[in-house]
Amino acid sequence: MASIKPVVPALLVTAAFSENLSLINWGMEQMMRYLGPIALESEPFDFNQTSYYSKEMGPHLFKKLFAFADLVDPSKLADIKNMTNEIESTSHSTSLSEQPRPLNLDPGLLNLGKFMLATTKDQAHRIYLKDGIFAEVTLHFQDKEFVEWPWTYADYRTEHVKAFLKKARSFYKEKLKSIPPIEEYP
Repeated sequence: MASIKPVVPALLVTAAFSENLSLINWGMEQMMRYLGPIALESEPFDFNQTSYYSKEMGPHLFKKLFAFADLVDPSKLADIKNMTNEIESTSHSTSLSEQPRPLNLDPGLLNLGKFMLATTKDQAHRIYLKDGIFAEVTLHFQDKEFVEWPWTYADYRTEHVKAFLKKARSFYKEKLKSIPPIEEYP
């Protein structure tokens, strides 16, 4: 029988998009209240790879990626996604946007081998976590690059996003050196 090993903490990476950059920053401030400081932040870029969100969020969306400084227990991904859903639902009260859905927050976890996203939508390649939340491996790391799957969203296929995730992976790799060695379960 194989021995069961404790899980290694992961790096929380969140993608935020909106028609309003101030609302993106507001959303990240809300997340920092619960999850601590942000270590890395991308420049905003046009989120124009799909028109899926146009009706409820507006036609010209900006997206930013953020990596948090503190590593997280991967088993908490569903809780984090439900928290971001709550932040999204309160974003109307900011009056920074008139759209039906002014903000979208997509948390994910990065480890040395992959980047995973949490979602409320089930598909054949997704695994149920809990409380209505699923997860998918969006990209895997192979030959020093992030590589997509057939189901990888178009924006996560871009070099801009992959470059940010490589930078986040380097940060994560250094951060792992500062945690105590992980012992096997007895």
